[in-house]
Amino acid sequence: MRNFVNGRAARLEPSGIRKFFDIVSEMEGAISLGVGEPDFVTPWSIRDAAIRSVQRGLTQYTGNRGLPELRANICRYLKERFAVPADPEHTIVTVGASEAIDLTLRAVCEEGDEILVPQPCYVSYAPSVSLSGGTPVPVDCTADNDFILTPEQLERAVTPATKALILAYPNNPTGAVMTREQLEAIVPVILKHDLLVISDEIYAELTYTGRHVSIASLKDMSARTVVINGFSKAFAMTGWRIGYVCAPPEIDEAMFRIHQYTIMCAPRVSQHAANAALAEGFGDGFSVVAEMREDYARRGRFLANAFNSMGLRCFAPKGAFYVFPSVASTGLTGDEFASRLLAAQKVAVVPGSAFGGAGKLHVRCSYASSMQQLSEAIDRISAFLSSLK
Repeated sequence: MRNFVNGRAARLEPSGIRKFFDIVSEMEGAISLGVGEPDFVTPWSIRDAAIRSVQRGLTQYTGNRGLPELRANICRYLKERFAVPADPEHTIVTVGASEAIDLTLRAVCEEGDEILVPQPCYVSYAPSVSLSGGTPVPVDCTADNDFILTPEQLERAVTPATKALILAYPNNPTGAVMTREQLEAIVPVILKHDLLVISDEIYAELTYTGRHVSIASLKDMSARTVVINGFSKAFAMTGWRIGYVCAPPEIDEAMFRIHQYTIMCAPRVSQHAANAALAEGFGDGFSVVAEMREDYARRGRFLANAFNSMGLRCFAPKGAFYVFPSVASTGLTGDEFASRLLAAQKVAVVPGSAFGGAGKLHVRCSYASSMQQLSEAIDRISAFLSSLK
């Protein structure tokens, strides 16, 4: 039966994250720092809006692009919060940001196209590029430079086959953020080589050092940037599976056709919930989001300080809800460290290699967990490190 399997799919490596999730789910007393999911419950006003939409019998398909009022609020949100010009007519409501990533790459990639993927990065980028027929080209970013992409790195990575750059800040798994000045520094390289930018901004609201800056808000960049975002992280709405993508008209048209044939539309109940999230936010300044962000920032500081005090060099996260400590001082790779820690102390962390070769001497720890769990996990990790001496 192997002859029937698509070669691109057959060549995909299994997810390095899922392997550990599967083990932990069956391990009694385990603490998981692997799940990139808010431990907060979706705010009641959002849940209530969804319930009321069902009670009113609003259970039909929406238009392919999504509810007009939701798209209008998305574009208003992007403009008012991040100075990103966006048009409801070129906005698609998607099944999570994941569909938006897939749509974009399938609409853009041709055989032989190279897509630059700064690493460490979200596990789905490179496989999605490959499944779309493109070639993912890793660009290694390091803790020595706060895991940002520099213009020099970008220039070295570009070839005549380079078509696009995936940019994802705040970053999963490192917690890195690129400032306006750092983004402005790479713009000349992007323009020089006529690159498209695919900007995944799912953690935009979870930026601890001031307001998130989108590269689409910079001069000359809105017309060559696809902006991807969603509601999962900022509004604790992972299970609702609702995201969106705003793209230049020509790319949007191709994406829209793919979306029509594969998805039709995002779930209506989730669209009503998402619309309530934005409408509520404009009224109260996103106070619920701010409370979650402050809590995450506190947890991130706690973990980074704890790892540094244990001799595991750890970049202090500036956004998202992950830390990415180096385990090089133990003499172990990230894979070895994660496997032995899980066996010895029942603490699950994700090997950094899951996020690209640049992460092979790191592990990722999510702090979307209670402080009680984080404290217990640190105690167990400390005991594990003592056993290595």
